[in-house]
Amino acid sequence: MERSTTTTTEQQQQQQQGRRRGTGWRRWAVLVATVWIQAVTGTNFDFSAYSSALKASLGVSQEALNYLATASDLGKALGWSSGLALIHLPLPAVLLLSAASGLAAYALQYALILDYLHLPYPLVFLICLVAGCSICWFNTVCFVLCIRSFSSSNRPLALSLSISFNGLSAAFYTLFANALSPFSPSVYLLLNAIVPLVVSLVALPAILLCHPHDGHLHVVPKHDKRIFLGLYLLAFITGIYLVIFGSFNTTNSTAWVVLTGAMVLLALPLIILPPPVVLMWTHMT
Repeated sequence: MERSTTTTTEQQQQQQQGRRRGTGWRRWAVLVATVWIQAVTGTNFDFSAYSSALKASLGVSQEALNYLATASDLGKALGWSSGLALIHLPLPAVLLLSAASGLAAYALQYALILDYLHLPYPLVFLICLVAGCSICWFNTVCFVLCIRSFSSSNRPLALSLSISFNGLSAAFYTLFANALSPFSPSVYLLLNAIVPLVVSLVALPAILLCHPHDGHLHVVPKHDKRIFLGLYLLAFITGIYLVIFGSFNTTNSTAWVVLTGAMVLLALPLIILPPPVVLMWTHMT
């Protein structure tokens, strides 16, 4: 009887250790996914890059254009709707809905600037509102992922790291635009529509691996602080890189080199994941 009890206890301990090991790499994969999502979803930061073209297409005054910029910020006031969505829908579905709404909002503005369609000003205001709301939905998804994946002691570090990359969105989009079509303001709207969707699909496998209670399944390993320190240092280097090279006037070929460097920096957090996990992520994508 005692031997049976001992065997059962050992099996439970082994299962618990296995769950902790699984949670260990799973939470870092989720953090990398949130960093990527945040890095490309600050789409309201590049409004000034295409605002003049939007103003000319609509034939409105500067004051009316300012209201469109306000509409994008006002859309964030509707961010509470993402919480309601999470009550009734799984997290991956909310992520894809965020990407879909952003795609629709920015694609319509892109078509408007290129004169593919003509829309009344109130409808354009509503479109800008939806675009701003989609940003909040992305933020909510990333916050929930970090909360579910990390314990209370590490959660602030994960959240702050994820948020820090959101401010780099404008610089990333500037590099993309310089490489693709530096003299076309409409390319920013095209990027705003497509890039968040593509990154969401790439990040989806890691998000599907997120367990609702991962933050409570593990103790905090001692090396976690060192990993976070390395990731914070990488975020700082990425920011400096974008500030220095993003402000230069470059040729098309040079712009592609600078963009490639930025993409490499954004991919570097993958080094904290075991190679089999990276391979599995790639195959799932």
